[in-house]
Amino acid sequence: MGQDITTAMTAAGLNLIQQALSIYDSDLRLAVCNRRFCEMFNLPESLSTRGALFEDTIRYLVGRNEYGEVDDIEAAVTARVEAARAFEPHYMERMRPNGRWVSVEGAPLTTGGWITVYTDITEIKVQEGLLRARSEELSGQVLANAERLSQANRQLASANIALEETKRQLMEMEARTRLTTEMMPAHIAHVDCELRYTYTNRRLSSVMPGAGRPQSILGLTGREALGEPSFSKIEPYLLRALEGEPSVFEFADDASGRRIRAAFTPDQTGDGPINGVYILAMNVTEEVQARSALMQTRKRELAAQLTSGLAHDFANLLTIILGLQGRLERVSLPDSAAEIVAATIAAARRGGTLLDRIAGISGKRELRPVVTDMKQFLADLSVLADPILPEQITLWMAREGLEPPLLLDAGMLQDALVNLVLNARDAMGAKAGKITLTARALRETWLELVVEDDGPGFSETALERGLDPFFTTKGGEGSGLGLAMVYDQVTLAGGTVRLRNRATGGGMVTLRLPLRPVHKATEPGMVLLVEDRIEIREGVREMLRAMGHSVIEAGSADEGLALAGLPGLTMVLSDISLPGTLTGVDLVETLAQNGMKGRCFLMTSLPPTNPLRARAAAQFPVLTKPFDETQLAALLTPEAP
Repeated sequence: MGQDITTAMTAAGLNLIQQALSIYDSDLRLAVCNRRFCEMFNLPESLSTRGALFEDTIRYLVGRNEYGEVDDIEAAVTARVEAARAFEPHYMERMRPNGRWVSVEGAPLTTGGWITVYTDITEIKVQEGLLRARSEELSGQVLANAERLSQANRQLASANIALEETKRQLMEMEARTRLTTEMMPAHIAHVDCELRYTYTNRRLSSVMPGAGRPQSILGLTGREALGEPSFSKIEPYLLRALEGEPSVFEFADDASGRRIRAAFTPDQTGDGPINGVYILAMNVTEEVQARSALMQTRKRELAAQLTSGLAHDFANLLTIILGLQGRLERVSLPDSAAEIVAATIAAARRGGTLLDRIAGISGKRELRPVVTDMKQFLADLSVLADPILPEQITLWMAREGLEPPLLLDAGMLQDALVNLVLNARDAMGAKAGKITLTARALRETWLELVVEDDGPGFSETALERGLDPFFTTKGGEGSGLGLAMVYDQVTLAGGTVRLRNRATGGGMVTLRLPLRPVHKATEPGMVLLVEDRIEIREGVREMLRAMGHSVIEAGSADEGLALAGLPGLTMVLSDISLPGTLTGVDLVETLAQNGMKGRCFLMTSLPPTNPLRARAAAQFPVLTKPFDETQLAALLTPEAP
């Protein structure tokens, strides 16, 4: 009803206009016309009705000599229809068969089609004729000029109206474009040939935050907007784009600690000149973290495949050697022979230790993140590290912030840091000094841990190859797997490792891990525990109660569904493999559809390659058995928003 009223009001308004008006759509069919249009050209109802064909209207008007005498009506109709298909803005004046003059003004529409306004200018033409007849003093040339000026003024007025409409449409288009670009999670910009910003969607500060960077960058150069360190990384790609070569690359923004992917596209039309560069930059830190962890996992799997068979055979040989040398050790031998036997046993045992470390670096290892208080973590680390340091070397620890607990693999990180402390101790030798460990949050993106020592620092070769397996500067005393294991563990967690030397002397190793703050504790609630094995159910129940939860238990998915309607239920923890026709995955999928989404958790001893586990992991958090209370708490504790 509302639409009908609006249509009627629009039609009434158009009918009050003294000019004739028609609008044809892109299919050359009549969309709108007013009563004056029908009256001016004496159109039948069939040609003034919505949907009437433009071709039929032209044929009618040509037949009435509206465009003068024509020899071939169909040719004239075809010519005007073709002109309409390639419609251009125009203004013209012509005399009609009835002796009256009409001006015709047409303009295309952005949606397709065009609008035409017809104005009866007979009175104007009559006045021009009277002026010519009664003004003998004026020369014919002056009158002709006056007439041309009058017509030019009318054309200029028409052009001004069309220009204003085009300007309005361009402003609307620009506003829509800016709104669209500002909603995108990326920085979109344009720089001119002097690398000065001429456009920005004002998202630079959200993609690449950094202290000291200006809020408004229009008119600034890239060096002024980004700072020298970051600009120096992208400048070669900008210069290549100015030469016509587009590119996409990733770089680390030191100011924000983020990984940025940037695309540079030359601003060039056809073979014309290059007027600048279009820039698209986005934060891909989380993607790079995940990609790095995935690549490291694949490397580990490949290494495991290559070494597993060799390690098995080598272990058997070492077992035989140790057995034979053990028998020799129990036999009375000359001192020189006994020394050889002892050295052989020591070498074989070192070989066994080396195999264990190879297994640790190449074997499959799952991350086990737990809720970790960094203050307590560093205190525990100090207890482990102090006894292995000589008296002349002290260990200093500093923590900057990091008050909220974090979700991380504390065991892995502890192993890595102890390894770095041992390396620093060995580098310092008998020299007195200190080892410093600093932990801090880096711009809400990374947990950064820096281990520094007062030793001689890394050599150029060590800086280049220090993270490679089996590279060592300790001669026969080192296995070359210490830093490689640290790199492997940190990269598996989605982090990075960097080696460098301090300006004041000594080495520095920087670890960065994804910063994942968590809530201090999960609010106690009622947990539905679904597990068919009684002994496992009892153990998990006690863990949940120790966290403050109350627990109701079920031995199958059917029992779990029957208990899921109890008031006050806050979480569901179920085994994946359950007796009966329904699995634990079926159970939590059903509960998630009924409003428990985000509060369903699964546990299993199935391997990650199992199809049922893969289906579960794609939808819900999954905890691998066996697990302890700390790992269970980490599963149930959400990350801070």
